[in-house]
Amino acid sequence: MKIIDSHVHLVQCIAGTEANGEMRPCGQGRGICADGTVYELIPAEWHTDTVTPERVLQVMDAHEVERAVLLQGGFLGFQNLYSWQAQEKYPHRFLAAGAYDPYSRSRDKIVQHLFEDLALRVVKFEVSTGSGLMANHPVFSLDGEMLERELSFAEQHRLVVVIDIGKLGSPSSQIDALRRAVLRHPGMKFVVCHLLAPKQSELSLMAAGLEALHLPNVWFDLASLQHNVRPDEAPYPVTRAFIRKAVEIVGAERLLFGTDLPSNLCKFRYADMVNTIAEDTVLALEQRQWILYNNALDVFWDGK
Repeated sequence: MKIIDSHVHLVQCIAGTEANGEMRPCGQGRGICADGTVYELIPAEWHTDTVTPERVLQVMDAHEVERAVLLQGGFLGFQNLYSWQAQEKYPHRFLAAGAYDPYSRSRDKIVQHLFEDLALRVVKFEVSTGSGLMANHPVFSLDGEMLERELSFAEQHRLVVVIDIGKLGSPSSQIDALRRAVLRHPGMKFVVCHLLAPKQSELSLMAAGLEALHLPNVWFDLASLQHNVRPDEAPYPVTRAFIRKAVEIVGAERLLFGTDLPSNLCKFRYADMVNTIAEDTVLALEQRQWILYNNALDVFWDGK
């Protein structure tokens, strides 16, 4: 099957901020926060604290992945220039998303540079209370003036909007507010990350959220689903149950395969993440191909 990974991260350097403060590398692919919290971010066997485009291409080629969308956010640190350079060097393999802090004093210059000078075609908003905007700023409304300003800019520039609203039940997981925001921009494509980031006990809560956001211009990526619904082991029956429920509610044509590389490779095999979908015979072959490839091609590359 043809594959596009809709959720990949490059890491020129670990320089993030999240709810536990700033994060910096501490060796073996790990990051340490200001409060001492340590995260596994990059597989230790890679023996590095960076994730280069070439390293990602090695993983992609080993699993016959045709293209990848390069996302970013505050957790690992913004990687705008690095992602754009990768897209320029490998234009048939990578599509880079831009990311920024809307509270920046130079916000106008930043968006002009990213989306006019560099002509990035995707914008990523990480708004979660764990590692996004609401981890470093007061909680704000997803249908309020601030985000509306950013969405209006995105629509004017014909950008695809990728948004991570954090874990279900968290203050940033404002599903009704996001629905209202989306309804104000019916001509713009939205991708909501992590299938709303449910825990294993939250299948019905996820289902309700998907029903609320089942709109003609909204898609959902499946990145980190194995991690979020843990414990689960190959062939990942719990993860498959969540995907099947999503197919039941929004349809396979609204789901995008994504891995959240590199962090998920610390605990999961890339092949297993692919096969969770590719080998799930409960789903029709056509449905699996939509999830693994066709939907991302349509959303991010207009089917080309």
